[in-house]
Amino acid sequence: MKYKAIVFDLDGVICHTDKYHYLAWKALADKLGIYFDEVINNRLRGVSRMESLEIILERNTGAPLSDEEKVKYATEKNDLYRESLMQMSTADLSDEVKDTLDKLRAMGLKLAIGSSSKNAPLILNRIGLPDYFDAISDGNNIENSKPHPEVFLKAAEYLGLEPEECLVVEDAKAGLEAAIAGGMDCAAIGDAVSSGLGTYNLATFADLLTAVE
Repeated sequence: MKYKAIVFDLDGVICHTDKYHYLAWKALADKLGIYFDEVINNRLRGVSRMESLEIILERNTGAPLSDEEKVKYATEKNDLYRESLMQMSTADLSDEVKDTLDKLRAMGLKLAIGSSSKNAPLILNRIGLPDYFDAISDGNNIENSKPHPEVFLKAAEYLGLEPEECLVVEDAKAGLEAAIAGGMDCAAIGDAVSSGLGTYNLATFADLLTAVE
């Protein structure tokens, strides 16, 4: 085997919560009178909550927000987002993803999550994978969000492995940059394929089975 473990981003890889993020950020932007669309929303993928807010505030034409106001609005956005996540269920975990994860585990690979989201435990619980992964590194245990490699390096640490023994699966350019910065190979899926940074480019999630052989 080329690797001993696979570290997955969560949003956009294991499941898709983009629409919930978008609707929550859009509601906040509308409240603040700031233009926001799906193109801007794409810039927020793999980025921390506070950094995402800063990107949105680039178009702010009103009075600058204080640090306290920024924390308040970021919290408000997250409350809206978490409320919408309660709509998620096991139906949001595709048969292809679950089948592929099971086959990877049967091959002897350890599986981990490497996500900047602080809501990773909630999402995993909603889609029926609360205790499935061998390790979870997320926004609750890191200080630096992607493209900093911390979230993936901690995942490797929790697994008891060296970074080079792990393959990262990502759908965002920032995530691929984080993996590379951490000395890890990476498999690009979705929009991340066009970045040209992936060690492997996956057309489907199941293609991962071939990549790790």
